[in-house]
This record gives sequence, structure tokens and C-alpha cells, in this order.
Amino acid sequence: MQGNQTRPTQLLACPAPAKLNLFLHIVGRRTDGYHLLQSVFQLIDRCDYLDFSVRDDGVIQRLNEVQGVPAEQDLVIRAAKLLQTYSSSQLGADIKLTKQLPMGGGLGGGSSDAATTLLALNHLWNCQLSRQELMALGLKLGADVPFFLCGTNAFVEGIGELIQTITTKEQWFVIIEPGVHVPTPSIFSAKELTRDTKVVRITDFPDATNATWKNDLQAVACTLHGEIKDAIDWLSQFELSAGLASAKMTGSGSCVFCSFDDEDSAKKICAQVPKQWKSWVAKSLQQHPMNTWLQN
Repeated sequence: MQGNQTRPTQLLACPAPAKLNLFLHIVGRRTDGYHLLQSVFQLIDRCDYLDFSVRDDGVIQRLNEVQGVPAEQDLVIRAAKLLQTYSSSQLGADIKLTKQLPMGGGLGGGSSDAATTLLALNHLWNCQLSRQELMALGLKLGADVPFFLCGTNAFVEGIGELIQTITTKEQWFVIIEPGVHVPTPSIFSAKELTRDTKVVRITDFPDATNATWKNDLQAVACTLHGEIKDAIDWLSQFELSAGLASAKMTGSGSCVFCSFDDEDSAKKICAQVPKQWKSWVAKSLQQHPMNTWLQN
């Protein structure tokens, strides 16, 4: 199949979108130390971008430097090599990664980059793996990777591998990057972390009045990094109502967000964000943008 002369040799500017956790509850802990969670993952239109060019010599290399991420540790390179080994492909790839998503921001940038790599190279190398096979492979790289491979917004449980498609409302988000990097292990290992939040059902979301949609990691992160608390406090001035409009942290931090029903409102608030913080407006997505590029 790899001898097919019609197969493309490049895919350029492949998007790797960020996600927001509209809520994140820790509902238990496994005997191996992994935490059990419930969350709704929301895709947004802020992305990293990757360029892929096929090589015939089997070499996989990243063409550019990424600050703080040596190539051999990059999930992009690890994903490419994992797919190459699993599929027994003799092909390689030159890869360029253009980062827009902050590392340690809770936006899933590294996991999303890995997922886009699997999707793109599965196509370029003509591996013909199904979406489900790619998701199983992606779980070896990290708990969030299968979500990005699933390609739709989702109600997520377990350690991140139990995924149910969900439709979310169209909305806009003001996102603030407080300028701190939060190592995920420091949050999950904290003694103060709540690990017994009551389990909710997918049908509860988002209208249940008996559930508080929060991020259980937020209190610990705010204790460790006052900048996160400051950003949440600032955004909280603009809450439209209780519930999903509430300002909160995404993932294990450090980025925080607040949702708005229209773009103009979000842009007006974003323009007021204090200059010491990076900020931007993002729109909700219903599908991963790679879904329109590739048919799996």
C-alpha cells in the first residue's frame, strides 16, 4: 500500500487545537496511584500547527527547536516513532512544530500535538489504522491524547480513556495565561487535593442544579501559585451567572477562562485584561479541525 504513487508527501499547517475543561472533578484514586476523574473537554480554535513531509529513509526528525522541549522528549517525535513501530512503516518524516499553546497551561497542547501527529502520519504513511486503533495507541503517550483523536467534545471519565461524545453550546472564552508553569505531578500529589467529589452523570451536564461544576485541582494550584488566584479573581468580576460562566482554571493550570455567549462581550473583557498577563479570545469548536482534512 505504501507504494501507492498517489499518496501525498506533505501535510502543512495541520492544526492541533487546545481544550478547556468546563469542569474537572476528582472522584477517586486507583491502587496504582492514578486519579479517577470526570470532566467535559471542550475544543477551542486556538491551535499549535505542524508541518509533515514524508521521508523514504525511515528517519523521523523535528526540524526546529522548541524551547524547553528536547526533540527526544517531544510527544510529537514519540508519537511518530510509536506509529512507525506499530504499523511497521518503512517511511519517516520531517516535522516542524509551531507552538502557540503555552506549556504547563492546562490546555492539552502536548497531547494535542501528539494526536495531530498520529492523524497526519497515519494518512501520509497510509497505515490505514482506524480511529479506535489510533486512540488505543495514543493512550500509551498520555491520558488526554485519546480525546484529541476522538475528534469531538466529550464527557471524559476514568483516567481520561472513557470518552462519550457530547454536544456543547456555541460560546466564546476569554483565556488568561498568568505566566506560571504548573507541573501536573505537583498538583496531583498534594495532600490537600479533593479526591472524593460526588460522581455525576453525563445527563446532568450542564443543567443540573444539584451539581457544582468546578475544578477540583484549582484550590491546590492557587495555593502554590498566587498568580492563578489573582487571574481568577480578576475574571470573576465579569461572571454572567453561576455555573459554567464562572471563571475557573482549566486542567491542572495555569490558564484560566470565563465563558461568554457572544464574541463582542468576550472581546470587550479581553481588552481590559491587565498587561502583565497574556490573554486571548477563543471560540468553541464542535469538532477537531483535522476531521475536515482527513477521512478515517
